[in-house]
Amino acid sequence: MLLKQSYHRTAWFSGGVFGRAAAQQKMLSLRYRPWLSLILLFFLLLMLVLYALYVGNEQEGFRAVLLALIGQGDEFLTFLLYELRIPRILAAIAAGAGFGAGGCLLQTLARNRLATPNIVGLDNGATAFAVASIVALPVSLATPALALAGAATAAALAFGLSGGMGSKGYRFIIMGVGIGAIFGALTNFMLARSSMDSANAAYPWTVGSLNARPEEATWWMFLCLLFMLPLGMYLARSLNLLRLSDEVAISLGVSLRCTRWLTIATTVILTGFAVALAGPVGMIALVAPEAARHFIAPNRVSVLLSALFGSFFLLLADVAGQRLWAPIEIPVGLITAIVGSPYLLWLLLRRQSHYSL
Repeated sequence: MLLKQSYHRTAWFSGGVFGRAAAQQKMLSLRYRPWLSLILLFFLLLMLVLYALYVGNEQEGFRAVLLALIGQGDEFLTFLLYELRIPRILAAIAAGAGFGAGGCLLQTLARNRLATPNIVGLDNGATAFAVASIVALPVSLATPALALAGAATAAALAFGLSGGMGSKGYRFIIMGVGIGAIFGALTNFMLARSSMDSANAAYPWTVGSLNARPEEATWWMFLCLLFMLPLGMYLARSLNLLRLSDEVAISLGVSLRCTRWLTIATTVILTGFAVALAGPVGMIALVAPEAARHFIAPNRVSVLLSALFGSFFLLLADVAGQRLWAPIEIPVGLITAIVGSPYLLWLLLRRQSHYSL
């Protein structure tokens, strides 16, 4: 009897262990199929785009929305979609991709998940220069250009004053926080000294908003993504090796100086144009790369998947800001801050060994 019970216990234990191992192996095999993950995420993003077009038009119905999209529906609905909804959706997709890809590159380079453009001051630098272009130099193409210059200035100051990335990027992050605080104070000073009309025009660039974004800024952002995303995907292999150590990366043929400068330049360009389009939308650059790592594998760098997650999260936050308290619209930057701040606190409260990538 005892032998029989022992046999059943052994069989149950071995079956449970091997069953769980098989399930984990199957999950890992799914996570290591990046193209399948990209197709699935692209499908989810497409479904969200259709929902963003449909929401608010429930009385007309989904069929009327589809007819309006092909130019065979109601004229007012067609005007609403093409003049208001679609430009806003395109702005959310473009800016979210810029924030997500920039966050992935900077986190991997610094070997620290807290090293995002928002935290290290790139967003505040771009915002300060964008607000300056509205308050002091209101030219149509000046905002993207000056936002890019502001992000580059913040990155140069943080990287130069910290003496490099340091151990796990801590010096770079701390210096970036200080630089960001200075640029934030400069933004508030310019708004306080400007007229009411100028302050109202610059307000979206201080909180993050997708309402009535300039069409030129959207197309500039897509043009930026056209060149920067392939460059970021090219840098992903070298960044994967930089996650180990400098000695190992050099022995495997990685040029540290070239890789670091190209990564910083790519991050600055993506962040500058994204802030010029949507303002300093926080937490997208923090959450999107983390979601991409959980979606495929924690030890791989996926710039394209991070960009898609950034687009998905930003569009989802914008739809939520439009509908949750309708007819009052909440800026998308406030939605991402409310939802993303608990995640940031959780990340800070984790064990220190989990900080490094």
